Amino acid sequence: MSDRYPWIVLSNTTLGMLLATVNSSIVIISLPAVFRGIHLNPLEPGNVSYLLWILMGYMLVSAVLVVTLGRLGDMFGRVRMYNAGFAVFTVGTVVLALDPFQQSGGALWLIGWRLFQGVGGALLMANSAAILTDAFPAGRRGMAMGVNQVAGIAGTFLGLVAGGLLSQLDWRLVFWASVPIGVLGTVWAYRSLRETVTRVEGARIDWWGNLAFAAGLTMLLAAVTYGIQPYGGHAMGWTNPLVIGGITGGVLILAAFCLIETKAAQPMFHLSLFRIRAFAAGNVAGLLASIARGGLQFMLIIWLQGIWLPLHGYPFEDTPLWAGVYLLPLTAGFLLAGPLSGHLSDRYGARAFASGGLVLSALAFLGLLLVPIDFPYWVFATLIFLNGVGSGLFTAPNTTAIMNSVPAGQRGVASGMRATFTNAGMVLSIGVFFSLMIAGLAATLPQTLTGGLAQHGVPPALAATIGALPPVGTLFAAFLGYNPIENLLAPTGALAHLSPGNAATLTGREYFPDLVSGPFHQGLVVVFLLAVAMSLIAAVASLLRGRRYVHDELAVAAATVNRS
Repeated sequence: MSDRYPWIVLSNTTLGMLLATVNSSIVIISLPAVFRGIHLNPLEPGNVSYLLWILMGYMLVSAVLVVTLGRLGDMFGRVRMYNAGFAVFTVGTVVLALDPFQQSGGALWLIGWRLFQGVGGALLMANSAAILTDAFPAGRRGMAMGVNQVAGIAGTFLGLVAGGLLSQLDWRLVFWASVPIGVLGTVWAYRSLRETVTRVEGARIDWWGNLAFAAGLTMLLAAVTYGIQPYGGHAMGWTNPLVIGGITGGVLILAAFCLIETKAAQPMFHLSLFRIRAFAAGNVAGLLASIARGGLQFMLIIWLQGIWLPLHGYPFEDTPLWAGVYLLPLTAGFLLAGPLSGHLSDRYGARAFASGGLVLSALAFLGLLLVPIDFPYWVFATLIFLNGVGSGLFTAPNTTAIMNSVPAGQRGVASGMRATFTNAGMVLSIGVFFSLMIAGLAATLPQTLTGGLAQHGVPPALAATIGALPPVGTLFAAFLGYNPIENLLAPTGALAHLSPGNAATLTGREYFPDLVSGPFHQGLVVVFLLAVAMSLIAAVASLLRGRRYVHDELAVAAATVNRS
């Protein structure tokens, strides 16, 4: 292997991670423009599912498939699977930009091809860490993982800014902008990457294990997704029999998967890997950290778009772009800490940096809990910067420690399991955080909203009807950059019958933020307290990983002892 090859691998896999994560967040921030482009109101009761599946479908498919595709990489070649991921992702991006339909047909087209794109993203995520581990010696993997993971997290927030800018020009540019990068990365990957590990001979696919894992995780995560939708007069859907059945069935099938894997001759995933303390502790810490961090982006976006930016003079329709801009300190913190902690963990091990980063993140969450809703920006920027630093300190060392702890022949499936914990944590956090926020709003917002509307001329019966609507619609309106009160009143025709002064007040920039600040802060307290608890528990799990552990070094040492 030439001295240049590891750097070729690092640059290409970093480009792949950047492409995958930018595309995830660029769609989130561009959803208002996308829905306007296909002439569909996502906040109408029958259309909320379209919104949720465009938001969550990509993450769900990625979470479900990464272990399977990582195992296939171990069996048939990690580079082959990674290259296919680049190609699949690029094709999906092109087809998304060519959406020929309008309204529900256009939404279904986008959902279907986002799911297809999720397969490409899963191929990239499942195999990139394994390819990096193959290419770099143990003493330099932390640095490589740091750069790679920084690209992944940075892409999430850079996508917010790029989506805000491009969607103002044309919603299709949100997808077209990624096509040149995808084509370049695909060609480069096929021309420059090569297999450096001998593939497993005589390997067979564990069909029952793969089917059980995919079915169980899909049922569980899909049920969590539907749990935040209203059902049967309730603000959320946790009493929906389909949600209850999905969660119960998903857990039971995943339990059956564990049993299947103990009986299979060539299991999809060797459960014995969890006997390796560094692997088990790293994945537990990664899952908890992902749950703590996953919903943060959504909560901060709603906080900025629904309250802080309008209070500071920004029109609701401009808030998606500026939310991305004002969240850049979070990315800056990660960019600063990620490569540095990865480099230092090569020398000193992962435990101190990973655990310390989680404690710093917990302190930053605590700080966000204490600031007022209408905060001084420098305080907010400092806290999210520290949160980014904490995440950067944790992510690269933790990933390196996980990948170092497994034998070379299991790196693909281990990388997939690590990515599954991270992606599943993201989906679970959205369900948990949104549920807590909706529960907090449901306790106080209906009375506040009803009284406020009636005070400004809305007929009491209509005000009561609007106040009784599930808060999830109000949250999504703020998240999408719509004027929430105008979105509630416009379908009723009430605005036309109000005095100009009352209509201007209700749809102005200050009315909704003032109205929702109290209820929102109550929900925010619960959300951030949970994030603090998750981060601290993850820090404890990280401390339990033990000293620096590299499986290959242990194997070489054992072989040397045996020969002597």
